[in-house]
Amino acid sequence: MSSARSDQESDGAGRAGRPPAEKEPPAPRPSLVKIAREWTRIGVTGFGGPPAHIVLLRQLVVEREGWMDARSFQDANAACGLLPGPASTQLAILCAYRVGGAAGALIGAIGFILPAIVSILLLSLLFLERSPPLWVRGAGAGAGAAVAAVALHAARSLVGPSFARVCDHHARRARWVAYLLVSTAAAASIGPYLVLVLLACGVLELLAQRSPSPAAGLHGTPLGVLAAAVAARGGIAALAWTAFKVGALSFGGGFVIVPLMQADAVHAYHWMTNARFLDAVALGQITPGPVVATVAAVGYAAHGIVGWLLASLVAFTPSLLFILVGAPRFERLRRSENARAFLDGAGPAAIGAIVGAAITLAAALHTGWQFGLLAVAAVALLLLRRGVVQTLLGAGVIGVVAALAGAQLP
Repeated sequence: MSSARSDQESDGAGRAGRPPAEKEPPAPRPSLVKIAREWTRIGVTGFGGPPAHIVLLRQLVVEREGWMDARSFQDANAACGLLPGPASTQLAILCAYRVGGAAGALIGAIGFILPAIVSILLLSLLFLERSPPLWVRGAGAGAGAAVAAVALHAARSLVGPSFARVCDHHARRARWVAYLLVSTAAAASIGPYLVLVLLACGVLELLAQRSPSPAAGLHGTPLGVLAAAVAARGGIAALAWTAFKVGALSFGGGFVIVPLMQADAVHAYHWMTNARFLDAVALGQITPGPVVATVAAVGYAAHGIVGWLLASLVAFTPSLLFILVGAPRFERLRRSENARAFLDGAGPAAIGAIVGAAITLAAALHTGWQFGLLAVAAVALLLLRRGVVQTLLGAGVIGVVAALAGAQLP
């Protein structure tokens, strides 16, 4: 007994005598060369849109390299979700900023974005020319027929998380449904002014929940009206305004950019036909990297290589500036009740805009076999839960077969 007690006391003394365990030192900051290599790898392999980008970024910075802990990554993702524009692009830039400073953010942004916009350019040269080969026209018609189903698939994935924020409050539930319905109607009818509807829904919800902060006033509609008036003059200014809406004023990112682009590219400025626009959206979905790169195809259709470059720069510059200027304040943004209230209105409005986009995309189809292919794609995505890239590629192959068999093409 005494021997056992003596052993325990000896062990306790030994533990007491040892210094407390120290936390593991943080992982060393990577070189800019490594940031360029890793973020470019994600830009090249990031098929599947934002969900794939988030998984790849987490595997890199949290699980494999330990540059960020899991909580910091989760907070960064939440903060980027409160910003307008492409959230996964902003998350990629923010992670690069956290591990490499401002220079790392710039290098990471280029690595993440460049593969997508270069892919868009190469595919645009093939698919958006005035007289593409028959098989190319068939592939475009097939993939384009499935795009409306992809939009509904994107909207469905956003409904659950957005509605969960308001499901316990009756008045907020009612407003959530109202925002969704109003923006659906706006996207299907008054596309050029959809961005004002998104902003208005956010401001209305902010007013309903609490007094708006001074910063909220910067998003008011007079700024949007002024910018729209400038863009209405057409030409390069119109393309720059379209790209700016996509990169800086589209809450929800992803497919919410489609009605913003379609209204300008097809109906307002006639840079593309509906069929070519469907091709462009399909190209944006099957290439790796951010979905917002689709605007590069619109830029190419509007003004060739110059338009491609301008649209790319204008669309992605706001995301980089948001991170460089706002990164030190992101924790405050994530905890901001005003920011969350604004998103409670803009979020369901963005979902409604995607549903409205699906309506206009389906209405752009002209041939019977395309409507049939749309139905098949909807079943594959919404019921069988097939992947977006897989579905679009399959639809493209069916389109090639249909074209070679003599089917009518748009």
